[in-house]
Amino acid sequence: MNTTPDPSAAVQRLYDTYPFPPEPLLDAPPPGYNWRWNWLAAYNFCTGQKPQRQDVRILDAGCGTGVGTEYLVHLNPEAQVVGIDLSAGALSVAKERCQRSGANRVEFHHLSLYNADQLDGEFDLINCVGVLHHLPDPIKGIQSLAPKLAPGGLMHIFVYAELGRWEIQLMQKAIALLQGDKRGDYRDGVQLGRSLFASLPETNRIVKREKERWSMENQRDANFADMYVHPQEIDYNIDTLFELIDASGLEFLGFSNPSYWQLERLFGKDPTLIERAKELSDRERYRLIELLDPEVSHYEFFLARPPLPKADWSTDEALLAAIPERNPCMDGWPSKCLFNYDYQIVNLSEAEFEFLQACDANVAQQQTVREILAQVKLGLEEVRSLLQRQLVVLTPA
Repeated sequence: MNTTPDPSAAVQRLYDTYPFPPEPLLDAPPPGYNWRWNWLAAYNFCTGQKPQRQDVRILDAGCGTGVGTEYLVHLNPEAQVVGIDLSAGALSVAKERCQRSGANRVEFHHLSLYNADQLDGEFDLINCVGVLHHLPDPIKGIQSLAPKLAPGGLMHIFVYAELGRWEIQLMQKAIALLQGDKRGDYRDGVQLGRSLFASLPETNRIVKREKERWSMENQRDANFADMYVHPQEIDYNIDTLFELIDASGLEFLGFSNPSYWQLERLFGKDPTLIERAKELSDRERYRLIELLDPEVSHYEFFLARPPLPKADWSTDEALLAAIPERNPCMDGWPSKCLFNYDYQIVNLSEAEFEFLQACDANVAQQQTVREILAQVKLGLEEVRSLLQRQLVVLTPA
């Protein structure tokens, strides 16, 4: 997609015209959770254990209108949060959003990612969602953020994937061609794009894809503009993604949706193919998966600055001596049927339910797994299952 002579200024004008995300302002904390923005849940996902501290510093890098920032404040009640963004218009909305919902442990700065070095100190969690792919130089952006990550800290990143956004790219280019000299007039671009969708045949591949995946959110002009008339976008595949990751100098911990990246879900019924795939590196395996299932529209993953201690619960003694708590990212509790950290339905057995109830009380009691199992009829492998499903969080003895 072609860019204007000054991409950063063009991006700033877009978000001043259409502050994004356009979520409504509330006079209460936002509903639900995103576990990736909860320091305890994210740290547990990445390391297998509860973090030692909750009074952390969090940077929302490219915070936009503060939708993620607001969650970061409310989901981390002991944290100090900083939000930065290039758009003064978006920042104005972010400040109002957080003020209205009582998210008062936050400060905002009108600042580009490229100038993150102007911020004081380091951060334990850096959240950078939907930003790097809109920079003219994403590598420069991630290299600006990386030094601000504290040792043992986590960076959560979300960038676009080219395979699942192919039809979006085509429409972006079509709108740009028709706009001609009016490119950069984002309101004209939105109106033009909507006219195109209304005029194309229903059987058109771009129209079908829009209806299947994006049409609900794109009812809002800000969403439509962000998707189809953005002046600067770089989409990734696995190869170019890891060029970006390697340039950061940080450790890749993994994708936040690991089930997608399992070959077994694609051709697990043929063990010979699984055996052949064992010869591949992790990155080659990821590339194979996206080639065979090109629905992926984005990558969401965690990086870390070593040293980052990781728990090993493979021995029974280590697991029995650990102190368990219930994962805070859970909806429907207390019930045997609930939504887990990823909003997937979980049905608990009576014993699992009793174990989680004991974990709920364990913040104060600090009982070990061994002590709880003396009261609840649950096997150790079932405890490991709860752990693998991110339903419990453990603290080593």
